Amino acid sequence: MAKILIVEDEAIIRKSLLLLLQSAGHEVTESWSVATATSHDLQQFDLVISDLRLPGGSGHALINLAAPTPVLILTSHASINAAVDAMRLGARDFMPKPFDHSELLEKINGLLNDPGRRQLPAGSEQHGIIGESQPMLELFNKIKRVGKTDVTVLVHGESGTGKELIAKAIHMQSARAQNNQVSVNCAAIPESLVESELFGHQKGAFTGAHADRIGLIETANNGTLFLDEIGELPLEAQARLLRVLQEGEIRRVGEVTPRKVDVRLICATHRNLKKMVEAGQFREDLFYRLNVVELTVPALRERGSDIGLLAEVFLKRVGERFERPNLRLSDASRVALQSHSWPGNVRELENALERAGILAETDIVEPEHLGLQAQSESSMTPEATPSANTTQSEMSLEDYFQHFVLAHQDHMSETELAKRLGISRKSLWERRQRLGIPRGNKKGND
Repeated sequence: MAKILIVEDEAIIRKSLLLLLQSAGHEVTESWSVATATSHDLQQFDLVISDLRLPGGSGHALINLAAPTPVLILTSHASINAAVDAMRLGARDFMPKPFDHSELLEKINGLLNDPGRRQLPAGSEQHGIIGESQPMLELFNKIKRVGKTDVTVLVHGESGTGKELIAKAIHMQSARAQNNQVSVNCAAIPESLVESELFGHQKGAFTGAHADRIGLIETANNGTLFLDEIGELPLEAQARLLRVLQEGEIRRVGEVTPRKVDVRLICATHRNLKKMVEAGQFREDLFYRLNVVELTVPALRERGSDIGLLAEVFLKRVGERFERPNLRLSDASRVALQSHSWPGNVRELENALERAGILAETDIVEPEHLGLQAQSESSMTPEATPSANTTQSEMSLEDYFQHFVLAHQDHMSETELAKRLGISRKSLWERRQRLGIPRGNKKGND
């Protein structure tokens, strides 16, 4: 027997589903809107079945709020776009209305019997990468294909997006997985020591070189070398790295005879290397050697439903670390997390959940425990700011939606607004119409 939540505004369909599921032996709870659904602890259910169009919001919103509980979306507007939107945002399955009862039960049984329904995507957990959004699924696919080769990879992404985890995943997919992966942050090595650290040195090569030293590149022989923040590498070291790629050899500082090395190189940067080449700050020949395959790690604000999934995973880890296994997010906290801009990306989210695990006096994590309230308030216009007597935890989803849109629509496009809210552009338009929110003044608003 499973615990299932039905969210359906049409009473006839809701009662029909209730009887169908009860006859199949399930414990069923009814809701008819986003507001009534979120009055429940969504994580207590084994499955949420939701209509796509609901009073007070879209069924899409429940996908984020219920995570990691699977959501089956129902809609009378059967179309490819609706299906793609729902699945992109993290729905586990999609069923058009009218539906056949036996077919629906088959889908439900399949979801309930799926051992991975509350787990992370296959192949991601072991490498520390968490994500179910479309941008991350595409990235996982590229990692799988690139990992099997031995080509040089250049990983782009903002700070805190997890570029080193991507490098590790590529290494673990490769034939070199049983050998070393050596990770080097080029920005953390003093310029005067870069060549010695990377290439090693011979005893007596310079003052303080009291013994021979193996460099990090040589340490990675037969394995993978990950150079993070490659844009910070000095030009002299760039020339020596180019020789490693061209000739497969290094020469320790102070040595005459070169040494052969066999390393797979993965580099990462948050800087625009093409512009650095134009400015004479990065070697053009090295850039083209590095840029054989280019992977871009999406920013957290672009990953939709992944925010809720990551939050659950991080909060679970925090609970285990601090012996607070029952920690959970309030619905207001979920909304706050989903609407935050995350300039620090996944690293910032992880820190916010750790802070919340320390500050929360009960097992319920509220928005004020996350430390995100200050940014939300400072980014709102006076017209959009809630009154001093209204806390974020007291705001309904519609209130928060209205405040957020009014605060950001003059400097964000409709696509950006939808991504930040974790909904589709169509859902954003429908909510605007229902709540009477006019479009902003952003030039070229798409």
